[in-house]
Amino acid sequence: MMRAIEISVPGPPNVLQLAERPIPVPGPGQVVLKIAYAGVNRPDALQRAGLYNPPAGASDLPGLEASGVIAACGAGVLDLQQGQQVCALLPGGGYAEYAVTQAAHCLPVPSGFDLKQAACLPETFFTVWSNVFQRGSLLAGERILVHGGSSGIGTTAIQLARAFGARVFTTAGSDAKCRACLDLGAERAINYRETDFVLIMQSEGGADVILDMVGGDYIARNLDALADDGRLVQIAFLQGPKAALNFTQVMTRRLTLTGSTLRPQSDVAKARIAASLRTQVWPLLCAGRVAPVIDSCFDLDQAAQAHARMESSAHIGKIVLRLDGD
Repeated sequence: MMRAIEISVPGPPNVLQLAERPIPVPGPGQVVLKIAYAGVNRPDALQRAGLYNPPAGASDLPGLEASGVIAACGAGVLDLQQGQQVCALLPGGGYAEYAVTQAAHCLPVPSGFDLKQAACLPETFFTVWSNVFQRGSLLAGERILVHGGSSGIGTTAIQLARAFGARVFTTAGSDAKCRACLDLGAERAINYRETDFVLIMQSEGGADVILDMVGGDYIARNLDALADDGRLVQIAFLQGPKAALNFTQVMTRRLTLTGSTLRPQSDVAKARIAASLRTQVWPLLCAGRVAPVIDSCFDLDQAAQAHARMESSAHIGKIVLRLDGD
């Protein structure tokens, strides 16, 4: 048996309760990870609230990324072995002492990284890489606007976009968060409570790519902030998924509206993202050019406090749970 955090009923953070569950068993092509640290992400809070159900066959426990040691390998797993340290994208189940995932969704702990840092990588780096660079096709020299720049996704997007030669603009909700974004490499950080990001981006010639997790009335404003041939990449809707849009400018200015969610994608699609990260991004991590920003760390039985911290929006960077780490 293992300790795990269950969602007792849909609701606020205090519905997260410590429980015991059987240790999972790996199927063909899978591994069981003995978890040291697990990342805390917005989709976990949506699942807790009853708004983001796990895909068929996935654990009902929250937790989409973790780091630790391979405890068992299923049939057909040749590239990983018991005792190896990895970080992994999970279909669920990360808020537990053990979790099962596809071997192809595991990545090595970058050289110079500890397991706490490694736990911050999979969900955010899979999301940013697949959306900004694969769907958004961001190129060196282009302008990208990253909304929510001080979030885990935002701090990752700023660093990766800068590392690949883009000009990075971002929005954040306080002067302190804006300073943090500038320290990570943003050219300009816009306090959205005080300044209209649309006017700023228009004065710069428009954004070639916008990464947005806000939605709501930001959707139409994002179109106004795009350059001709610009790409809006939507990954979440903190302010709602619906908006009234004038599609004339989409046609006349050749705009692209796209986006994705990671969890429902096929195992094969996730494995392809992992392979691309290994060759394109992991060298940057190993070289120290990109690193996760860690806001805070909570013990497993403090998962409710971790969710409250995330939903307060006071954090800068990633929040993690400690299970078996030093």
